[in-house]
Amino acid sequence: MSSQYVAHVDRSLEDLIPRYLERRRGDIQAIQGAIALGDLATVQSLGHSMKGSGGGYGFQEITRFGGEIEVAAVAGDGAAVLESVAALTGYLDGVQIEFVDEDEE
Repeated sequence: MSSQYVAHVDRSLEDLIPRYLERRRGDIQAIQGAIALGDLATVQSLGHSMKGSGGGYGFQEITRFGGEIEVAAVAGDGAAVLESVAALTGYLDGVQIEFVDEDEE
């Protein structure tokens, strides 16, 4: 079974990736909890953080989903936030990581 998502991650980050992805799953739980409380400021902040960090770790899709979450939170659109969170969850569940040397990227 092939994944529709492949992340090319610098080999020097290999030890950091499991914790980074674990934290994104924690962000998903926090976003879901914040949505339930109507706390869109927290959702916006978490989305912004993901938007800023994803690409640096080689996960451009996390950057994209984080941006979508941030924009939806600013717009007050909880349903759109949850759609993006569902897509991000699918991404995290299916992404295949290929570690590359920095000069291969």
